[in-house]
Amino acid sequence: MHTVGFQAIGTAWTLSTPDPLEASVQAAVAELIQDYDRTWSRFRSDSTVARMADGAGSFELPGSAAGLLRLFDALNRLTDGAVNPLVGRSLEVLGYDAAYSFRVWGPSLPAAAWAETVSWTEAPGGSGAGGSGAGGSGAGVTVRTSAPVTFDIGAAGKGQLVDLVCGVLESAGVRRYVVDAGSDLRHAGAEPLRVALEHPYDPARAIGVLTLADRALCASAVNRRRWGEGLHHVLDARTGAPVDAVAATWAVAADAMTADGLATALFFADPQTLAAGFDFDYVRMFTDGRADYSPAMAGVLFP
Repeated sequence: MHTVGFQAIGTAWTLSTPDPLEASVQAAVAELIQDYDRTWSRFRSDSTVARMADGAGSFELPGSAAGLLRLFDALNRLTDGAVNPLVGRSLEVLGYDAAYSFRVWGPSLPAAAWAETVSWTEAPGGSGAGGSGAGGSGAGVTVRTSAPVTFDIGAAGKGQLVDLVCGVLESAGVRRYVVDAGSDLRHAGAEPLRVALEHPYDPARAIGVLTLADRALCASAVNRRRWGEGLHHVLDARTGAPVDAVAATWAVAADAMTADGLATALFFADPQTLAAGFDFDYVRMFTDGRADYSPAMAGVLFP
């Protein structure tokens, strides 16, 4: 396998393919990632999200936003409001801001405080804003806000970007690949991939190993972005406060956006509740060392 490595959206990426990627395909991947970052990043002043945070208005998003927002709608419902992209303001208040100040400067607030200020619609030809499925890109999305809001799509956005990069590879005729964006990866091809599940308290250890074949694996852990006692990036949108019961989650699904969103939702909801809307496998490790998992994952965990 040939591997291309690069840094993007704050993490290390690798694209592994049987043959070297043509320069035009690499350029298309780079352009896609730049466009995505220019839309969704909280950390650049020229992004659409930054303009939403500056003031109310009407904002145009690419068609891929429809699938992402539908996924957030579904996860918000299944977690009783714990997963919500409007959690961005609380992340900033707790110090995970555009300047990476890592300094708490005020009380966090529930995302519900801004919920009534935001609405979104798809352009004609889309599949409707009310759908609960995670897939589909629609024909374009308009977000309207009546007050400044701070979006943070970290709960599922990196997974969606992995899927979009896979789409570029497949459009170029690549049918075997591994796209790895840190804790989010997607595999396609005849040869399965063995992946270690990193221990959340010791990166040198694994709690198990799984075999991934034509699916996506996404993980989330409270140690990944941690900047103080009890301060990390996984917030309960109902309170704006970091979670403290679950240490790490892993979700396997058909696409990375769904797996990424479910890895976040597993911090808040029982897997059986999430299974009402999604087909997935999972491992969840609690802060007291206990773990639960789906039957298909039981054999991959170390005792």
